[in-house]
Amino acid sequence: MADQQPFGPEASIPSADPRGDPFLSTRFSLPARPDTFLRRQRLVTHLDRALSVPLTLINGPAGAGKTLLAADWAATLGRPVAWLTADGTDHAPGVFWAYVLEALRTAGAPVSEEVGRPAHPGSVDHALLARLAADLGRRARPAVLVLDEFECVPSPEIAEQLQFVLHHAARGMRLVLVTRTEPLLPLHRHRAAGSIVEIRGAELAFTAEEAATLLASHGLSLTGDAARALVDRTRGWAAGLRLCALAAQQSSDPETYLKEFEAGQSTVADFLLAEVLKRQPPEAQDLLLRVSVVERFRPGLADALTGRSDAEAIISRLHRENAFVEHLGRSWYRLHPLFAEILRTHLRERRPGLESELHRRAARWLSRSGSLRETLAHGAAAGDWEFTARALVDDLAIGQLLTGLRSDALGRPFARSAPGTAGPAMSLVLAARDLFRRDVHRGLTHLLHAQQQLDTDSIDSTDSIDTRTPGDAGDIGDTADPDLAAAHLSCALLEVLAARLTGSPLRAEQAAKTAGQLRQAVAAERLERHPELTALLLTHLGSTLLWAGRLDEARSALAQAVRCATDPSTLLPRHDSLGHLALIDWLNGWPGQAEKKVLTATSEAQRIGLPPTLRAGIGRLVLAAVAVDRNELDEAETLLERSAVPGRPPDPVEAAGRIIASSRLLLARGQVREALRTVQTHIPAESVSPWVEEHAALVASAAHLAAGRFEAAVEVLGPTSARRPAHAVAAAHARLAAGATGEALDILDALPGGERGGPALTVRATLVRAQAADRAGDHGTARRLVTQALLDARRDRLRRPFLEAGPWLRRILGTGSNPYLAWDLLSLRPPGRHGPGHRAEPRSPALVVERLSERERDVLERLAQMMSTEEIAADLYVSVNTVKTHLKSVFRKLGVNRRSDAVRQARELRLL
Repeated sequence: MADQQPFGPEASIPSADPRGDPFLSTRFSLPARPDTFLRRQRLVTHLDRALSVPLTLINGPAGAGKTLLAADWAATLGRPVAWLTADGTDHAPGVFWAYVLEALRTAGAPVSEEVGRPAHPGSVDHALLARLAADLGRRARPAVLVLDEFECVPSPEIAEQLQFVLHHAARGMRLVLVTRTEPLLPLHRHRAAGSIVEIRGAELAFTAEEAATLLASHGLSLTGDAARALVDRTRGWAAGLRLCALAAQQSSDPETYLKEFEAGQSTVADFLLAEVLKRQPPEAQDLLLRVSVVERFRPGLADALTGRSDAEAIISRLHRENAFVEHLGRSWYRLHPLFAEILRTHLRERRPGLESELHRRAARWLSRSGSLRETLAHGAAAGDWEFTARALVDDLAIGQLLTGLRSDALGRPFARSAPGTAGPAMSLVLAARDLFRRDVHRGLTHLLHAQQQLDTDSIDSTDSIDTRTPGDAGDIGDTADPDLAAAHLSCALLEVLAARLTGSPLRAEQAAKTAGQLRQAVAAERLERHPELTALLLTHLGSTLLWAGRLDEARSALAQAVRCATDPSTLLPRHDSLGHLALIDWLNGWPGQAEKKVLTATSEAQRIGLPPTLRAGIGRLVLAAVAVDRNELDEAETLLERSAVPGRPPDPVEAAGRIIASSRLLLARGQVREALRTVQTHIPAESVSPWVEEHAALVASAAHLAAGRFEAAVEVLGPTSARRPAHAVAAAHARLAAGATGEALDILDALPGGERGGPALTVRATLVRAQAADRAGDHGTARRLVTQALLDARRDRLRRPFLEAGPWLRRILGTGSNPYLAWDLLSLRPPGRHGPGHRAEPRSPALVVERLSERERDVLERLAQMMSTEEIAADLYVSVNTVKTHLKSVFRKLGVNRRSDAVRQARELRLL
């Protein structure tokens, strides 16, 4: 019948489309591949799966390499492939299907004449599509059709028709769509049925190795790091890499060009502006230019930047069209970094002066809805310093400037702050920065400025604070202006830190009390977001109390800091608190417990990645002091050398700890004058810290005893009343040396039972009693006490008390039942036993069954320098896992389980 006739007048001309225009042969030709084209086998292998499924989708942005990938695959497939490059005229169904049929014919895979041709440009008979599907379905070998630039076919009608043919052709058709946009086909059905292969932008991106190979084909040689940097900047975008390569060929220094090229003034910019930006309608162009100033954006932020309310629809369309807008999830998007860089340059040229205003808008929107880091970055970019500082302070994030992990990220924006910025929030930020660096003078100047301004603001906002006198916190938590509470609390935190750095316990306690009351005026949700605030307050307070000699109170505050420090943001105060708790243990005579705390802190710092420059030097000082107690003097010296943190002056506790540990090492090495000079020169005669005074006196007394000045040793320790255990034991030792045996024993007897300290003190006290018994002729009691001292010292491997005891001890050790115990602890040769079944042979140290490899020795040497696993890896240019493998092998061969034991065993075996 006439209405079923598939042919119109125009259709009788086989070389013309339904409009009567001749077919354009270029649309059926495979695009030419350049000489420098790189065939990437991983993509070809993936694309080969197109022969086994009805639909394949190659979807990516402009210049992603989609067309060349498909063309190369089609050219090397070894079978006919129908190729059709779509254009803007293909929105008419009749024209589109006429070109599809001609593409099949041109490729040598023609359909039957019974199928016919479209008669009208704007429509196609459904019967024709059914005949086409049936014809394809009868083929033993499926026809392969590639539709390139399918984004030019936006017609839902054509998409529906294409799906109809694809479905009913069954195994007779393999359709490959190459497109920038998401096609309107029901992709979800194909995914559910497993009948689709998808290659998208992420897979099309070049890897660093592929980029290096591509550049080499252009005669350019890049190092691995340079190739990775270029791929990071371009996100592996094919056109960007090729255009960069072509431009670099014209440069006198190609590698430098590829590292430093200005994206906004390059052929890459020309491509993106022409192929992406200028193809968009005006409102989309405006949005793209404005959102280029932010790292990521939501529709609400884009609306704030444009001043309109249509961002959501525009962004959604840009993302679907692969216009270099990437979806990050949760309604967040970002621009391709190179595209964003080019757009920012274009924005400055088209709208000079607008960029600063956009940063200001972004900062204010993000302060309500985004991340603090982004708020600070945009506030700083806008030059609005007081707003930026206030955002940090109001968020209660001032403590994060003091924790090390985020200090750089949050503090970096303020590095560009304008001099003379005088707002209270900005003063607090500057104070935090300087106090963290331990620049006390500048930090206190900024802090005082902030306090004065906050006091003025508080007076303006409420009259009740007028009545407070200095040092009286009163009910500040109830009367503080909520808008200023976060600033006052931040100020109190910095006050405690300043008190720690200046050794002012009363100032620290008052500031901590004020902080506790100010917390009532701050929203609980904000406090919960910042656990570092409490951890820092307790840590700095504990350090200050330790300086003041109030060890029990200091221990309580520091232990509480450790217990509440469970969040990654609290790692630094936890690490710091453990170091101070270790020092308290050592001061109380518990070296083993002290060492355990330091090793715990070190292990946590290595696991979480706390930079070595932020790790508390006090931990290594404690380990050095413990090493002196064990007579491991070389290790103690190494630890002392590594305890100093470059560019970070010590606080009072750390500075005093260094002097005490150094002077004790000098004493152990027999450098008596140097030890005495160290404490006399660096510690004032009337130190403000009781424990520092005490331990300086202990070192001086021991120096005098070593020089035979017994009366001077007694005198330097002062009166005998109200002594702490360490002081009492040293006084008893000095009096015994001076001949006052009764006084020495009275001093020891006067110590309360529960206040005699740990083994480092009790062992020395027991040796004093043993020496007194030996002088009295009670040699049996002396031997029993020495044996008890050896047993008490074994667990902590204490050697110095015995080496400092004097010549009388060797005679005692040569008799009785303890020679082998003494050899085990002190490495002394026991006397031979002559009789049946006995030979005069000392016990041999453990032997290394397997020799250490050269690399294992390298690791062991750095282990002895207290280097972390990451530091050893960096020093040896190997991976962290490789270092861990070597450490396991070293531990196994030395028969140990811990780092410190490995170093000790290696020293005893003379492997170091």
